[in-house]
Order: sequence, then C-alpha cells, then structure tokens
Amino acid sequence: MSQTITPFLWFDGQAEVAMEFYCGIFPDTKILHVTRMGDVVQYVQFMLQGQEFMGLNAGPEFQFTEAVSFFVSCDTQEEVDSLWEKLTADGGEESQCGWLKDKFGLSWQIIPKRMGQLLSDSDREAAGRAMQAMLGMQKISVPELEAAFAGK
Repeated sequence: MSQTITPFLWFDGQAEVAMEFYCGIFPDTKILHVTRMGDVVQYVQFMLQGQEFMGLNAGPEFQFTEAVSFFVSCDTQEEVDSLWEKLTADGGEESQCGWLKDKFGLSWQIIPKRMGQLLSDSDREAAGRAMQAMLGMQKISVPELEAAFAGK
C-alpha cells in the first residue's frame, strides 16, 4: 500500500499568495500546480523542503487555530532569527515559547535543536533553569537559554 499524507490548508482567497509567500521563505521549494477556474485560483500544490502541501480557496467559513501548527527544527540561531522575521512580517503575530502566527493566521513553531538538548539534559536543575528562561521568551534565543542553563 502506497499512501501519502499531505497537509491541506483552507484559505479565504489567498491560497496562491500564501504558496508564493512560503516558497519565498524556505529553501528547497517547488510550486507543483495551480488549478484555476477561469481567472480564479481553486487550489494550489507546492512543496516545502520535501513536504507536499495543498491549499484551497474555499471562503471565510473556517480559520486556522493553534490546534494545528508546523514545527520547524532549526540548526542555528541565525536560521531561527531569519524564519521568525519572515514569518511574522506583514501582519504576522509573535506568541510565546517559539510560536508565531503568519499573516494568514497559520501557526508555526520555530525551534532551535539546541533547545531540545538543553531541556532534556541529565542535569535536571540546569535544564529547569533553561525551561524557565524559555517560558519567558517569544522568539527562542539560544544564547539566553545557554546562559540560564549555566546559571548566569
């Protein structure tokens, strides 16, 4: 049996704009298909870093909530900073603990890999300090987490 699971996103007339926005932020992207009925975009298919997505222009009946988010694991602070800036641009909203909403209302978690290492360290006291520091952040700062971990 060959199955795939593809996130399917419901937009209120902005599927093509959203697809172009996301493809302009992430490396290794591809616009796969745009289906139109006349001049109106019905749905889009695109790929971000190997993951296929579909977007549907279906109207205002449903909105995105934080119940579904996309988790982005980042290797460096520079990657966190860049993605955070781009995804919150033009009406996006910062939230807590590495979460944000982009201008379309879609939730993202922009998380440095180092955070997981610090929070799961066998030194539970140091990991607890890092956790407390993380709970006070919006965008995650690895240097601040490391300082808290070290007790500084």
